[in-house]
Amino acid sequence: MVFPRPIRAVVFDMDGLIVDSEVLIRDLMIKLAPAYGGALPEAVFQQMVGLPSAESDRLARAHFGPAFPLEAFYADVDRRIHAACEAGLDLKAGAVELLDHLDARAVPRAIATSSSHAAVRRTLGPSGVLPRFHAVVAAGDYPRGKPSPDPFLMAAERLCVAPADCLALEDSHNGVRAAQAAGMMTVMVPDLLAPTPEMRALCVAVMETLHEVRHALAPAGVL
Repeated sequence: MVFPRPIRAVVFDMDGLIVDSEVLIRDLMIKLAPAYGGALPEAVFQQMVGLPSAESDRLARAHFGPAFPLEAFYADVDRRIHAACEAGLDLKAGAVELLDHLDARAVPRAIATSSSHAAVRRTLGPSGVLPRFHAVVAAGDYPRGKPSPDPFLMAAERLCVAPADCLALEDSHNGVRAAQAAGMMTVMVPDLLAPTPEMRALCVAVMETLHEVRHALAPAGVL
């Protein structure tokens, strides 16, 4: 494909885009909820994907009700996620090859995530790819989380590249909304959420894997 403008930087989401973590989180939350007196349908979990933690918590409380021990439930989920991260999570298909491609062309890149900096280090640290990003924008770095454009605007600022010259890679609906609102060329690489007509309208393309993203960048479009 031909991108509408030359790509001078790439901004990545993290969970579900670089690393296969959202499936783990979903499965743990759905599995553990009954032990705490509730049930978590996948449709409710999907509404939480890509949101800042405060907004995700609000949805969880509205679903489970005030008697549900949300803090204890989250603590249990977090302990198990931490253990999985220490063992090493799988990177998404094509992530390393895409980073190699960007390295070869000296294209700067950043992460823009709703997760905390501690979660970024925990999630990506064992894989060794974290040092390959020139900036990490995480929760606490911006005033408003996705679907606000703030995380992507800050990532562009830290890379010293205009947002319009950045390619944003996202897997969630709220992430796509945020990237497009920032004025970036946006590609959705779906993970748990399927692309809707709205997503296709907001994106320059929907691609199945990061391998496909790399192939799209290879002929032209990256300085």
